[in-house]
Amino acid sequence: MKNFKSFLIFEFSILYFELLFKVINFGFSFNITFLYTIFFVTILSLLLTIICGLFKPKTNKILSYVFLGLLTLWFGIEIVFKQIFNTFFSLSVFTIADQAASFIGTAIQEIIKNMFYIILLLIPIILLIIFRKKIIYKKVNVLSNFIILVVYILGTIFCLNVAKGEANELFYKVNNLDINMDRFGVLVTTYLDFKKTIFGFEEEISSPVPIVNEKEKEDKPKEYGYNNLNYDFEKLYNETKDKNIKSITGYVMNDKGTKQNEYTGMFKGKNLVFFMAESFNEIGVSEELTPTLYKLVNSGFVFENFYTPLNLSTIGGEYQDLTGLMANSSILSTWRKGKNYFPYGLGNVFKDLGYQVQAYHNNSYKFQDRNKYLNAIGFDHYMGRYNGLEKRMKFPWPASDLDMINVTVDDYINSDTPFMTYYVTVSGHYGYKFSENNMARKNREYVDDLPYAEDVKGYLATQIELDKALESLIEKLKEAGKLEDTVIVLVADHYPYALSLNDINKVATYEKDGIIEINRSNLILWNSELETTKISKVSSQIDVIPTVYNLFGIEYDSRLFVGKDILSDEPGLAMFSNRSWVSDYGKYFSSSKKFVPNENIDIEELDENYVKNMNDTVSNKMNISKLIMSKDYYNAIKDYLIKEEIKQDDLEKTEENELTE
Repeated sequence: MKNFKSFLIFEFSILYFELLFKVINFGFSFNITFLYTIFFVTILSLLLTIICGLFKPKTNKILSYVFLGLLTLWFGIEIVFKQIFNTFFSLSVFTIADQAASFIGTAIQEIIKNMFYIILLLIPIILLIIFRKKIIYKKVNVLSNFIILVVYILGTIFCLNVAKGEANELFYKVNNLDINMDRFGVLVTTYLDFKKTIFGFEEEISSPVPIVNEKEKEDKPKEYGYNNLNYDFEKLYNETKDKNIKSITGYVMNDKGTKQNEYTGMFKGKNLVFFMAESFNEIGVSEELTPTLYKLVNSGFVFENFYTPLNLSTIGGEYQDLTGLMANSSILSTWRKGKNYFPYGLGNVFKDLGYQVQAYHNNSYKFQDRNKYLNAIGFDHYMGRYNGLEKRMKFPWPASDLDMINVTVDDYINSDTPFMTYYVTVSGHYGYKFSENNMARKNREYVDDLPYAEDVKGYLATQIELDKALESLIEKLKEAGKLEDTVIVLVADHYPYALSLNDINKVATYEKDGIIEINRSNLILWNSELETTKISKVSSQIDVIPTVYNLFGIEYDSRLFVGKDILSDEPGLAMFSNRSWVSDYGKYFSSSKKFVPNENIDIEELDENYVKNMNDTVSNKMNISKLIMSKDYYNAIKDYLIKEEIKQDDLEKTEENELTE
């Protein structure tokens, strides 16, 4: 009976950790899949009981403390990591581990801020110390305990294989960290993450599910061609021996792509300044505090339902901004190496058109290997701190976006050829307390009297610096006579997740939820000569690059991007890392499996399989995003692009016409 108490210590301690973790991150909602968490807790408890009963009592006692301490530490890491990066820590997330290490100060603050949870996590080990004299760590009957352990494992496997519900899907067919944490908890998710990361795992990809645009008018508009290139996908499909290349190709072959439209090529030949703005969000846009941002958001193209889905912090957001693909922790390491072939990379496509191309960042130029992946997509002229920019400006933390604009704009503004400039800003980076944020301190006078918490005022102050940067850029473009011929694009990496949902809602114009609407933001796509055009279609980060390419008349294949041109007739869709989504007809919350139609939508008018088809579409798009990067798909298809040959007769006619003119 004494040994059985040893088992109970682990059983109830681990179960306590799991329940505490679930309540902290997901509230009091429970799913039947949580039963598998109990199975796994029992299996682990039996295993630890066996290990802690193999040796002398003193050694067994020490092992008990060590194992319980490690479990406490692991759950503590998960809780704090989620608070800092709003994503869960896992083996695959080691790709952004250096980002976490770079903000040790912030981690310490989060530990202090979450000290109540840390204390709650320490309760089992405290109780173990208090009742230490009542537990005798004798050797256990290894054989009998091992038999019980095997029975439990086989029983769990049997249940998983017999079950046809969600548990089976998540164990064997789907690989999603967020959903697994919600359904199973930490231990099961850790096991699945380890297994699928170490031994590899690819989800099956079905043929594209057609998303019908229910709002399409009966009177068909002018017919346009597709933004597709002449790839011989059928030949690649038949020749490749790689099952994943075949899977992607089969998917692409069944995708029609997106059509060109009335906006195709309207910016052809113009300059482009593209911003990836750190933590930019609609709550930072104010006519009083940030008048330039307000002007750019509310004129030109106005995107009324745009989202920047938080996905693996800044590197995930930038990946989505620049590739038109969804980020995934397992492929960010590939992205960071900069070895993939990117013919449709932002820098490459404009360089091929003869543009002067450059990029700047007002922080370390090689943080998270940004120098490598920017070079891969065409920015071989890239400057940040430690490779030249430190000679032009000062670098407090965070550095000034305004200073970055002022010290770099002369590099390109007087160019005889069109220019394409990419800026990665940092002024909006957390934390937002005046004592720790130079930009918040610099602009404090503008926000000091606002009725918000210090962190909120600090965040708004950092957005003022971004506003000043844009104001300065526009003024310098005007002075150089280049404003009319320049397009400004600005998209965020993610919302300011260092702020609590409660703080965000105090500034927001409506009540946001913490899953979907907290990610709603603004996309700036502006030219001084543009008439204001409101776009109500749902869109997100991954749609920006295809939209820009269509506007600039760039030849690209829309089937090779998961994101789609926002201005095309493709139905709107925004996807989130936990596989929730927003369409033009409503929102789907994966945690509760609930679809909430928009107020003006009669759910009975939608196809009865609408939600299922959308879930399949989201799953496919996420899988395709991962495979395109991991299999270097653009490189795999480069020899299958059929370029139209100009016949000699046509060439002679062209030359004759040119001479006549």
